[in-house]
Amino acid sequence: MSTPFIRNHQYNVIKKQTEFLLKTLRTVADRKVLETVRFRAAANIVEAFDDLTKDQQQMLEQITTFETAYDFQRYLSALEPYLEPYPPITLKQIQKLFPKHKKLKVPDLQSIDFRYVTYLSWVDIATGRLFIVYPFEGQFIGIEGRITPTNKKGYCLFCNRHQELAFLTVRTKASLDNYSSIGQYVCMESHGCNQGITNTEALEKFILSARK
Repeated sequence: MSTPFIRNHQYNVIKKQTEFLLKTLRTVADRKVLETVRFRAAANIVEAFDDLTKDQQQMLEQITTFETAYDFQRYLSALEPYLEPYPPITLKQIQKLFPKHKKLKVPDLQSIDFRYVTYLSWVDIATGRLFIVYPFEGQFIGIEGRITPTNKKGYCLFCNRHQELAFLTVRTKASLDNYSSIGQYVCMESHGCNQGITNTEALEKFILSARK
């Protein structure tokens, strides 16, 4: 039985490297350049993981042996059984994260493929609020904030892609009686953000700051 070890953002790194390598194979004829790009792609993938077994590393490094789009697609498909999904979460667990919202609108959890989710997010259009649920060190963290469309493209804090952005403002408790706000530009559409995120550092830093 396959033991999952690839998180969504790491799988996105792998996809990004396969796309870059395939593009290079189609446009570069120099074999030395191709070999350099092959092994750089494999190194970039391995560096996305903190800990790998020998077998896991060898599996990922197979990317250096492929030539065609079909080869790369088979490679990605073969890795899917090793995807580590977002931890199981129930509607009640989500509701407990946002106790002030008695009629919290939550997406249909049954319709989500959690293998490709780094952070769970949705917008309540009626209130103009964005909700984020993120698993961190064995527990779920929930934050909410006001979301304002900018109608402009820019770089998302979470996935670092050039996309249509919104400004997210989260109110935080600075002290016993004082509140402050933090804000960042993020993707308007979280599904695409989850498909593009390759590093969780900025996301985690924002969430940990916002929950204080």
